[in-house]
Amino acid sequence: MKKKIYIESIILILLGSFSSLSLPPFNYILINFFTFSFFYILLIKLFDDSKNKKLFFLYGWLFGIGYFTSNLYWISISLTFDESFKLLIPVAVILVPAFLSLFYGFASFLFLVLKPKKNLSSFFLFSLIFGTIEFIRGTILTGFPWNLIAYSFSNHIEILNITSIIGTYSFNLFCISLFASTSFIILRDSKKEIIVCILFLTITLSFYFFGSQRLEKFNNIETNRLNYKIRVIGSNVGIDRFYKDTDSISVINDLIKISSPQKNEKTIFIWPEGILPDISKDQLREYKFLFENEFNENHILSIGINEIKKEGENLKYFNSFTIYDHNLEILNSYNKINLVPFGEFLPFEKILRLMGLKTITNNYQSYSRGEKRNIIEVNKHNFSVRLLPLICYEIIYTGNIFNNSDFDFIINISEDGWFGQSIGPHQHFVHSIYRAIESGKYVLRSANNGIAAIINPLGIIEEHVELNQSSFIDLFEIKKMEPTIFSKYGNKIFVIITLMYIFLIFSFNRSKNE
Repeated sequence: MKKKIYIESIILILLGSFSSLSLPPFNYILINFFTFSFFYILLIKLFDDSKNKKLFFLYGWLFGIGYFTSNLYWISISLTFDESFKLLIPVAVILVPAFLSLFYGFASFLFLVLKPKKNLSSFFLFSLIFGTIEFIRGTILTGFPWNLIAYSFSNHIEILNITSIIGTYSFNLFCISLFASTSFIILRDSKKEIIVCILFLTITLSFYFFGSQRLEKFNNIETNRLNYKIRVIGSNVGIDRFYKDTDSISVINDLIKISSPQKNEKTIFIWPEGILPDISKDQLREYKFLFENEFNENHILSIGINEIKKEGENLKYFNSFTIYDHNLEILNSYNKINLVPFGEFLPFEKILRLMGLKTITNNYQSYSRGEKRNIIEVNKHNFSVRLLPLICYEIIYTGNIFNNSDFDFIINISEDGWFGQSIGPHQHFVHSIYRAIESGKYVLRSANNGIAAIINPLGIIEEHVELNQSSFIDLFEIKKMEPTIFSKYGNKIFVIITLMYIFLIFSFNRSKNE
């Protein structure tokens, strides 16, 4: 018995690891039909052979260990830039995946507790539990909706366009069902199971046709030329600037050179997040002399920069997206809401600092959370544009950023140097594709040590700057689309689909002919 558990444990870890190969940048999506089906089969067989609840939790947890360890190892790279953090590398490599895997362990345990007798009911319950647990993983505490299995479809834009209606969490639930449905080749008791398997494949095909029609419709939309251009900057400034005395003047000069401003061209420049860690929002004007010969009233600059506020005897720090005119006067700003745990803020800070822990960025000081997500409006020098800024990590969240769709573009600025030469920047980038489709808006992504891109409302990458390169890309004409269904209703649609699954579970469980 112990030998069997040992072998099955190894198999589960391998299944989770193989599933991670379906995610960017590998995108071996077909492997999920094997891994998820086999995982489901093992749980069913375990239910038949043993009622040991601990084993159910363990098996789900082990699948998660394989999955998260193999696709999140790059988190440890952020701890290599400072000697004082290197002792925490085992925490990032082992404990982070171990914690996230608890969600899968709990899902498996819940499946044991609630499992109905009928085959199809069990299948839909399995999908529902894991889909709901993934939603909880993305929302509980600060949430970490990274690497949902839905992101394995990132190279299949036509299919992916269904998220304009149902959103990523609903699509993720569907993906779990789709991948697990091939288990019926082995587990079938009747023709109904095979029909369900074929049905999910057919629905996937219908998603493809929907996306193809949406693409054709988009191509036929009239192109509108903007009366300005938006220049998105991709840069490659070393991450060690956070730990060494930075020559800010040199960095600014390099960024201006990359930006290549033309005095007769109305341009909004998008610079990356945290590119000038030693300069605060209000201090940038001290460097006006660097801009005077290159910038004029035709130019607007947006940049990710720190804001410092004094409250009593204390200083508060904010990760800010700030817009300046050519004189470096502040026009508008937004302070980041979704902060990275341990990177930008320290949970339970008073306790953990006594243990010697500290944040990675901002000179080891925690950032404060912004008050609300707001649309940035620019109305000056004949510029008229409304921007929704999402700073770095914020692009990974779905469903809670479209309360107001009255904006022109999503701006995502990021510092991806913390991920090193790993799969991390690719995983981070792909979220922008999903947010573009969900919102029906262009996403303009400016990244340092990452992938900068212009992504259209259908999720197609129109222009991009490769990883570790320095250049710019321009947006000067667009095609406008109507607000998407998902942008109007958000994750309310996920609730509706979960109710549909509950209905199917009870319906099949009452069926006498299954």
